[in-house]
Formats: sequence, C-alpha cells, structure tokens
Amino acid sequence: MGQGNNLSKGLLIGFLTGGIVGAAVALLYAPKSGKELRQDIKVKTDDFKEEAEKFVETAKEKAKATINEGKKKAETLLTDAKAKAEALLNDANRVITDAKSKVSDKEANA
Repeated sequence: MGQGNNLSKGLLIGFLTGGIVGAAVALLYAPKSGKELRQDIKVKTDDFKEEAEKFVETAKEKAKATINEGKKKAETLLTDAKAKAEALLNDANRVITDAKSKVSDKEANA
C-alpha cells in the first residue's frame, strides 16, 4: 500500500506543478493589460483549485474503495480459515471417537 500512496502523491504533485507552470506560461505570453492579466490569473487560480479538489476527492474515493475491498478479502479469508479449522476439528474428533470405539470393542471381546 506504501507504493500506491507514493504514486498518488507523485501524481498529485506532478498535476499541480504542471497546471501552475502551464497557466503561468499561457498568461505571461498573452498580450493583455495588467488588470486583464490579474483577472485571468484569478480565474485560472479558481479553476485550478477546483480541478485540484476534484482530483483529491477522486483519489480519496479510490483509496476508500481499495481499503473496503481489502477488508472484504480479509473477512473472506478469515471465514474460510475458520471453516477449515472446524472441519479439521470435526475430523480429529471422528478419529478419536473411532479409536475409542475400537479400543472398547477389543476390551469387550477380550
């Protein structure tokens, strides 16, 4: 799970950095007045924040789904292990009962 977390952080950092650099380059090379440029920067910043929030929310949802899937798999493994343990105990009890029965029969016939 550690690798996936590092990958998510790396993707988020790359996404944020790429967005900032791209927006800055586009705004700086556009022929506009200072007021227009400031307004564009504000709009782009708001858009960027919104996209970053969506990205983070999606990442959270995927993490929750992965955790829930892991819990379900663990529960299934635990249930299977309990069933196998019960089956082994039942088999062991049968063997012991059969052995006692045979010993009792031999003692009765002797």
